[in-house]
Amino acid sequence: MGKKQLEVKASLISYDIVIFALVDVLLFVLYKGSGALDLSGVIVQSVLAFVPIFTCRYVGKIYSQIWRYGGIQCYIRLLLTDFVAFLCYCCLERLLPVQHIMLAKLIAFCCMNLLGSLAIRMIYRYAYKCGSMDNYQGRFLRFLLRVFAGGRVSTEPDVDSQKIKIAIVGAGSVGVNLAEELWSNPVSAYIPRCFIDIKKEKIGRNIHNIPVISEDDATAEQLKRFEIQEVVFAVPRMDETGKKKLYSYYSGAGYKVKVYDFPAMQNAGKKRQLRAFDVEELLFRKPLVVTDEKTNAYYRDKVILITGGGGSIGSELCRQIAKMAPRQIIILDIYENGAYDVQQDLKMAYGDGIDLKIEIASVTNRKALEKVFETYHPQIVINAAAHKHVPLMEHNCIEAVENNVFGTLNVVQCCEKFKAERFMMVSTDKAVNPTNVMGATKRMCEMIAMSYSTLGNVKYSATRFGNVLGSAGSVIPLFKRQIMNGGPVTVTDKRIVRYFMTIPEASQLVLQSGAMANNGELFVLDMGKPVKILDLAENMIKLSGAEGIEIIETGLRPGEKLYEELLVRTEELDRTENSLIFIERDEPLSMEQLNKKLDILKKACTRDDEMVKEALMHVVPTFRRPEEVNGLINAGVKPDAAGKAQRNKVAVTA
Repeated sequence: MGKKQLEVKASLISYDIVIFALVDVLLFVLYKGSGALDLSGVIVQSVLAFVPIFTCRYVGKIYSQIWRYGGIQCYIRLLLTDFVAFLCYCCLERLLPVQHIMLAKLIAFCCMNLLGSLAIRMIYRYAYKCGSMDNYQGRFLRFLLRVFAGGRVSTEPDVDSQKIKIAIVGAGSVGVNLAEELWSNPVSAYIPRCFIDIKKEKIGRNIHNIPVISEDDATAEQLKRFEIQEVVFAVPRMDETGKKKLYSYYSGAGYKVKVYDFPAMQNAGKKRQLRAFDVEELLFRKPLVVTDEKTNAYYRDKVILITGGGGSIGSELCRQIAKMAPRQIIILDIYENGAYDVQQDLKMAYGDGIDLKIEIASVTNRKALEKVFETYHPQIVINAAAHKHVPLMEHNCIEAVENNVFGTLNVVQCCEKFKAERFMMVSTDKAVNPTNVMGATKRMCEMIAMSYSTLGNVKYSATRFGNVLGSAGSVIPLFKRQIMNGGPVTVTDKRIVRYFMTIPEASQLVLQSGAMANNGELFVLDMGKPVKILDLAENMIKLSGAEGIEIIETGLRPGEKLYEELLVRTEELDRTENSLIFIERDEPLSMEQLNKKLDILKKACTRDDEMVKEALMHVVPTFRRPEEVNGLINAGVKPDAAGKAQRNKVAVTA
C-alpha cells in the first residue's frame, strides 16, 4: 500500500473516531437520563462499542473505498458492517460483567454514530462533485475540501472550464443517469449545465443542482447563458417526428446534436453511451422489428449454412440466428477476414454455447461447395453471397454472372443433391425492372429459385429489400470519408431517391420471410417512404459539425437509375401474417425455359462483357438500359408511372 493510500485511510479513520467520540460524550457523559454511567462505566462502554464498530468496518473494507465516487453500494456496505457491529456490541454488553445501559440508549448510540459517518461521506462526495462550480457555493465547497481533505483533492473551476458544456433533452431516468455519470467521472469531456423537458412538474426545479428548463424556454439566448456547446437527446422513447423537429431546431441553431442511448445498429449486450446519431437515425424513422417467437422457434436446433456469411448482411444474419439457439451455424465466405471477424464476435458473445464452423470457399467452386454440404448436411441454406456494387459490375459483367447467377445455381443444386430442407435467397430492389448488370443477375437468381421450387424437393423463397445503411459499399461510408477530408460531398444526382433499411431490419426480414415460406414465394417488404439522398448528405454534414462542406453532382453512374422499385402495391400483392411483408405473384419458369436462359448466359461468358450484357437483356425481359428509364423521369413522368410504362412495354414485347 502506498504512502498516499495510508494517509487517506488514516484521515478517514480519524474523522470516524472524532464522530464516535462526539456521540460517546453526548450519550454517555452529557445525557443524564435513567441509567447514568459513572466514569469507569463510560470508559468500559466506549471500549465495548469502539472495538466491534471499527473492527467490522476494517474487515468490511470500508476504509479501502474511494468515497468521492461512492455510490449506493458503498453506503449499503457501511450500513451492513455497522449492523453486524451493533449485534456484536449487544452480545458483549449483555454477556460481560459490566455496568449495563438501556437497550434504547445502546441503539441510539450505534444509530447516531452511523448517521454521522454517513453524513461526512455524503458531504465529501457532494463537495467533490459540485466544488468545480464557479460561484459562491463552489468556492465554499472547495474551501471545505482544502481544510478537511488536506489539499489532496483538486476541483478548481478551470478544470471544468475546458469541458464541453451540454444541455440534456429529457429530465427522466435516462437523462439523470447521464448527468450522474458525467459528474462522477473526473476525466469526462462533458459537463451538464441544464435539462430540457416538457413536463410541468419538473420545469423550474433542480436535479443534482442542475436546473430544468422548458422546451419553449430553451431558446438560443437562454442556452447561450448556460454556455451550451452541444445538445444531447436522452429520451429513448421519443417519437420520430418529435426527434426530427428538435434535431432540426438545435442543429439549425448551430449546436452539435448527440444522443445518449444504445448503439442503434447492433444493441445486443451493449450499454447506453453518449454518441453521435447512427446512420439510420438520420432518416428519423422508427426501426422495424419483424422477427417473433414463431420465427425463433423455426431456426431453433437447426443446422444452418450462410453463404457470404462474412459480409454486411451475412454477418448480421449470423448474429440474429445465434440468438435463436441453432444446433450449428456454418459461415461460408471467400473473404477470410470478414468470416474471422464474425467468428470472433460470436465467440465473445456466446463462448462455447454455440457450435460455429467457418469454411473459406467461393460459391463458384462447385467441388468445394459439395464438400461443405457433404460434411455438415445443412437443413437451412441462406444465400447471401453476391457481388453487389452496381458500377463495378457494369465493367465486370462476366464476373457478375459467374458469381451471382452460376454461384447461386451451384448452391441450389447442392441443396437438391444433399437434401436440404429450405433455400432462402437474399435479393434486392434493384432486381425489379433492372437497369444494371447487378440487378439483372439478381433477377436471374430469383428465377432460378422460383423455377427449382417446382421440383418439390426443397422449399425455396427469395426476399427483396432496399439499400442497407452501413453496409460495405453503401453511400454512408463514402459520405463520412468525404466529410472527414473536408469535402466536397458527391451525389450522382440531387433528385435520386432510395428506399433504406438497417442491417438488422434486412436480416430479420430474410429470416422471418424464410420461416413463413411454403414454397416458391418472392417476398417484398413495405419499406415506407423513400429518402432523398440529398437530404441524407445534408443531415450527415450537419451532424459532423463541419462547415463549408459543398455538395456537388457528378452525374449518374453506369447502370444507375433515379429511383428504385419494390413493387409494394398492395392491390397487386398477396398479404402475409406480417403487415409489412407481401408476396409478389411471380410465375415460375419451367426447368426447360430456365436451362435455355442459363445456356445463353454460359455461352456469353466465354466471349466478352458486352456479349454478357446483351445476353442478360435477352434472358431478363425487364432489363432495360438506364437511359431509357431515366429518360421518362426527365420527361416529367412520375417514378410509379415510369415503372408501369416499363412493365407494360415488357409485356407487349413478350
